[in-house]
Amino acid sequence: MTIEFLRPTTLRGALQTLAESGEEAKLLAGGTALSILLRHKLIEPRRLVSLEALPELRTVQTCEQGLQVGSMVRLRDIERSATIRESYPILAAACGEVGNVRVRNQATLGGNLAEADYASDPPTALLALNATVRIASLAGDRTVPISEFFQGFFTTVLEPREILVEILIPPLPKSARGAYLKYKSRSSEDRPCVVVAAVADFQDGLCRELRVAVGAACETPRRLPEVEALASGQQLTEDRVAQIAEAYSEQIETIEDLRGSGWYRREMIRVFVRRALREVQAVSR
Repeated sequence: MTIEFLRPTTLRGALQTLAESGEEAKLLAGGTALSILLRHKLIEPRRLVSLEALPELRTVQTCEQGLQVGSMVRLRDIERSATIRESYPILAAACGEVGNVRVRNQATLGGNLAEADYASDPPTALLALNATVRIASLAGDRTVPISEFFQGFFTTVLEPREILVEILIPPLPKSARGAYLKYKSRSSEDRPCVVVAAVADFQDGLCRELRVAVGAACETPRRLPEVEALASGQQLTEDRVAQIAEAYSEQIETIEDLRGSGWYRREMIRVFVRRALREVQAVSR
């Protein structure tokens, strides 16, 4: 079957092409995941709509609302960005863990999110950062919290006629600290068994706010706000850290695959949540 390759030069043109094509078209961002699906004939679109020629999707800029990252920004560029490394280091760290340098030089942040791979790194960091995504269609734009964007294995809220155009990350207090930990149970792989992203803000030794996100161990990245609240206004003592880690281990419904059983992942969640909390506490001192 011949696939028609289209390269619109405006966002509206890309949206119009999608609207005309329906489910016969697939968007092409970096193509690192799509090329595998095509090679193995897991998808057979009649059209590929490339977003490569849309410069407005390649910007990284700060604003009053925080940091705006275009969906076509490469993971390698995020990993190396001085602005992101300084203000949102766990995002830079998470993007730097994806695949290898060749993959990161091609893969985009928007493409990574749209794929919704449960064992990918950036979604967990973005969840801990309270990110939202902006989605465009001919009917208008809508914004979706990253906590609502992922619906299940390789499934998001994106509709066939929509394009993810931007990721918005709200500003962090200068006193906030973060940690990103990735655990790989198989040395031959770069895909994680468990990832944990934590963001904490301290004042006078007390935790003002805590966010802990767990990914790769579950169908979609998860936070437990009621457990995070246990740290509010408190010191992160060993007992409190253990309490939070235990709650995450017990309450997150884990999956099973070649990287670990459900039981093993629960044990690793406990270990790595504890380590992440110790790390943010140590940095805050």
